[in-house]
Amino acid sequence: MEKRKNLCAMIPETLYAQVCSEKEQLELTLSQYVERILKEHFEGGKAMANGTRTLAFKVSEELFMRIKEHLKKTGQSQKDFVITLIEQALQDAERNEEEAPEQSEEKTE
Repeated sequence: MEKRKNLCAMIPETLYAQVCSEKEQLELTLSQYVERILKEHFEGGKAMANGTRTLAFKVSEELFMRIKEHLKKTGQSQKDFVITLIEQALQDAERNEEEAPEQSEEKTE
């Protein structure tokens, strides 16, 4: 096993809260989480060993708080919530793509 070194950094409280939230969702220790983030950065966002990739984006504070309130009510994790929304949107888009050629064929007849 490769020799380990300690890394310490002061970061804003809001960023710290985001780190804690995501590392808990991923069920990682802080060391595992930071190592994962740094490897993704230096290795150019390569797929993780378990075949997953990180998808990250910024939202407004208002939307973030609305999502958090919804998650409290439903008991759903942020990760599961976002994945469900993405999967639903992709299914809808794929369904629309399949229906579009059929509809244009009907119009030409």
